[in-house]
Amino acid sequence: MSEQTQERTPERRVVVVGAGMAGVQTAVALREQGFTGPVTLIGAEPHQPYDRPPLSKAVLLGTAEGSAFDVDFEALGITLRLGCEALGVRPAEHVLDTSEGPLPYDCLVLATGAEPLRLPGAEGVPGVHLLRTLDDAERLRPVLARQHDIVVVGAGWIGAEFATAAREAGCAVTVVEAADRPLAGALPAEVAAPMARWYAEAGAVLRTHARVERVEPGEGPGESGHVVVLDDGSRLPAGAVVVGIGARPATAWLAGSGIALGAHGEVVADDRLRTSATDVYAVGDCASFPSGRYGERLLVHHWDNALQGPRTVAADIVGAAAGEVPEAYDPVPYFWSEQFGRFVQYAGHHTAADATLWRGDPASAAWTVCWLREDHLVALLAVGRPRDLAQGRRLIQAGTAMDPRLLTDPAKPLKAATA
Repeated sequence: MSEQTQERTPERRVVVVGAGMAGVQTAVALREQGFTGPVTLIGAEPHQPYDRPPLSKAVLLGTAEGSAFDVDFEALGITLRLGCEALGVRPAEHVLDTSEGPLPYDCLVLATGAEPLRLPGAEGVPGVHLLRTLDDAERLRPVLARQHDIVVVGAGWIGAEFATAAREAGCAVTVVEAADRPLAGALPAEVAAPMARWYAEAGAVLRTHARVERVEPGEGPGESGHVVVLDDGSRLPAGAVVVGIGARPATAWLAGSGIALGAHGEVVADDRLRTSATDVYAVGDCASFPSGRYGERLLVHHWDNALQGPRTVAADIVGAAAGEVPEAYDPVPYFWSEQFGRFVQYAGHHTAADATLWRGDPASAAWTVCWLREDHLVALLAVGRPRDLAQGRRLIQAGTAMDPRLLTDPAKPLKAATA
């Protein structure tokens, strides 16, 4: 009887919207966890799904042609629909509307990531670039090869990484930042301050307290001549302008769907990454989730979150049929960046810390900052100290109590600084 029932029960269809890291890993994790139903992966770009971090490094500098994921989608039975844009969701009908027509689903996974903020007044201006997609990187590669003078707007993670690549390519680089320091939205002033020196050491000019008023065509031919006008009247000639002023969740297409969005436009997910709509999940840069470890909702725009979250989504989809409940999604956030010859890593979430401790001299090549709350490590930033990061990440995960006096000795392993 059970076999006959199985034959009559159609396999559930999973549709994943977004072919970046979060979407690809969700599709792969479903297969790894034994899901046998149809899986369709929707990608707005025509390219084979690819990883984004190399775009600001090897792809941009021409040392790699692309960064396609090493995944055999055909062997895994994953249907790719590329160059297909998601237009809306009708949760009550379990239908995804796309540029190629409606697509029914039993489970839908939203993995559309984030989109870069554009510089007001500069949209569509030739020679003003974003760096988010493979096409963006390919447009910027010849700009670096021609060694143009470049103005980078924004001294966040992407701005710093692009400035690093542009200097490596031999370009003259000026970075303008509206705040008083680089990484103002990510790190406290005393931690970001030492990083300001890295720009000058690399031969780049960093101008803080500088807002772009407009971008004007200059004297040069084609894209080669622009002038960036700052709010103080300064005029910066630029062969190209690269904008890196942040990103927002790519969720505008969900308007009218009834799926709950948060204050930053992100999809509000629960601790199993389920949205407010039945059978709809959200993962990666487009979603926030409640963290029991940090006691607040987190919106994490980093690669590791897009790698880890899909396992929870897949486990919940697979477990739903078996009546199993996966563990709550509560990772220790992690990201890394390479800038100006330094390897920078961060783990945790520091905003609720009550103490900041330094390991090493921030003027040196290698140092670490640790954030504690009630003598428990909650976050750390490691510059050129990968062992600190690896050990610290495990200590945060375990909730181990630390001895602050031992913690500040950079000669002692972090794991030996426990209380």
